[in-house]
Amino acid sequence: MKIGLYNLEPKINNTAMMKVSRFHKDRGDTVEIYNHVLRKEYNKIYAFSLFDFTPKKYVTKDMVSGGTGFDVKSKLPPEIECSGLDYSIFPDCKTSYIWFSRGCIRNCSFCIVREKEGLIKPSWETHLNPNGEWITVCDNNFFANPNWREAIKWLKEQNQKVDFQGIDIRILTEEQGRNLNSFKHHKTIKFAWDNPKDDLIPKLKKIVKWIKPYKLMCYVLVGFNSTPKEDLNRINTLWSFGIHSFVMPYRKDTEYLKKITRWVNRKWYFKSCSFEEFYKPLEEIKA
Repeated sequence: MKIGLYNLEPKINNTAMMKVSRFHKDRGDTVEIYNHVLRKEYNKIYAFSLFDFTPKKYVTKDMVSGGTGFDVKSKLPPEIECSGLDYSIFPDCKTSYIWFSRGCIRNCSFCIVREKEGLIKPSWETHLNPNGEWITVCDNNFFANPNWREAIKWLKEQNQKVDFQGIDIRILTEEQGRNLNSFKHHKTIKFAWDNPKDDLIPKLKKIVKWIKPYKLMCYVLVGFNSTPKEDLNRINTLWSFGIHSFVMPYRKDTEYLKKITRWVNRKWYFKSCSFEEFYKPLEEIKA
């Protein structure tokens, strides 16, 4: 069979697409990246999308479409889900995508993980990229996995830099924090302060004793359930600990949300002036 793989977000290395490719190549099928302009003939075309806002105008009814961009509950067939990752379809990929768990212990109203993957459950998807220079740990809540110690041990044995995507500092212990600090990291250790009602200050005071602040970066959700005052309080509190924020706007339908995203995420603005100086009129941020 001749298989076409249509990645609707071509700048993203889609791991479901890598599994489909591995599955078909193991069966002896020919696999190619699909281009709607070339109009080649295929026995089957798979279309992949992560985001519902991605245009779908070139997706046809005869394609096998999947991913949260089409349906949040879509899943790969079991025989494909258990396949390895074919990194060769993304020749510029320099990382290995690894999962030690799926799902999450939280059920945040703005997040689709619980709906898509359910409660956290251990996994062990350690398909290394032969050309990988670092490891990306894709777990949504790494330390909520009861098998995190085994995962830490495996990661250290690989002797590569690590990029942790999901650390929940609300449950972080000193043992876990010091283990994180012992790694060589690709970029920063990422955590989130999504809910302004969560008082993370006591935990932050402890964490900066276990992990150097420059190794940390915090996602701050704005435009969902917070006021501008609450947004600025979280951002400035984090910076008082030496921790940079990265603003994640739930939407960008106001000038305020556009401005605060730009001010925080472009560090030269953040370091050179206050938000009051960056954004005027002041009346709007006092709301």
